[in-house]
Amino acid sequence: MQPEPGSRVGDSGGQVAERVRRVIGATGVSQREFARRVAMDASKLSRSLSGVRRFTVAELVRIAATAEVDVGWLLGSPGGTSAKPSAVRRGRPGAAAAPPEGGRPLQIVRETVRLIAERGFHAVRVADIAEACATSTAAVHYHFPGRDELLEAAVRWCMDEDTARRAAGIADAGDAADELRRLIELRTPYTAQRRRQWSVWLDLWAEAARGTAVGRLHNAYHRQWRATVTDVLRRGVGQGVFRPTTDPDADALRLTALIDGLAAQVLAVAPGATAGTSPADMRAALLAYVDVTLTAPGPSRGSAARS
Repeated sequence: MQPEPGSRVGDSGGQVAERVRRVIGATGVSQREFARRVAMDASKLSRSLSGVRRFTVAELVRIAATAEVDVGWLLGSPGGTSAKPSAVRRGRPGAAAAPPEGGRPLQIVRETVRLIAERGFHAVRVADIAEACATSTAAVHYHFPGRDELLEAAVRWCMDEDTARRAAGIADAGDAADELRRLIELRTPYTAQRRRQWSVWLDLWAEAARGTAVGRLHNAYHRQWRATVTDVLRRGVGQGVFRPTTDPDADALRLTALIDGLAAQVLAVAPGATAGTSPADMRAALLAYVDVTLTAPGPSRGSAARS
């Protein structure tokens, strides 16, 4: 009898964790990046590798699919092999098609995020996700035993993607004022991808109000985002680019609230519409707020904030 996807895998000797470590090492990416690729919380992966937590069958299936190794080998089955599935299947009639880029689990998660953005959490069915991935509902449930687990994985992936883009976008910022302007740019929904992401965030606010698991995830992530803004403001005061009267905590609260409210207004307007709040309006309003209330006096400061 096959184990259920959500069941835990015994690993008293640590062999499963060691095989997963070998798989991660072979990919050449960081542990956090690998966790993102398999739609797994990085802290859960870390605890599983250290033996504090046991992997579920579903998690090992996703790891095997992403790394293109035999899941039987990961599970310690006698006939398992570390060869890529394509090599194991080579020459067999009816071999499965090559997995999508990044593996089937990542494809499922990406399509889930897209459908959430288009339809909202409660309108997305597993059957819709399976259709978007050109696979079956059974295949989706093989990787993600339940809809709740799939939605959580999708939200975590979306948050990880946002964090990675943010880190890349501010990596070479000149000072805290430049960093804050870049954060504003990254938060302004100019592109279709950013509009989709904001659609997910807005839906998550409703989930947070209902106290759901994904809503609690959103609350934690929003606190992290606001803490980032607070840190930028605090460093800016130290650098002299923001007013010494700036209260980093209070001003971060006001600025993030303004960003959220303006983004909701932008998304309420269809792309290309001539009336309503546009992304350019949002950007101008945010930079004006920063210039008037936060930027330290001086000719170079004001002109930089308006650029």
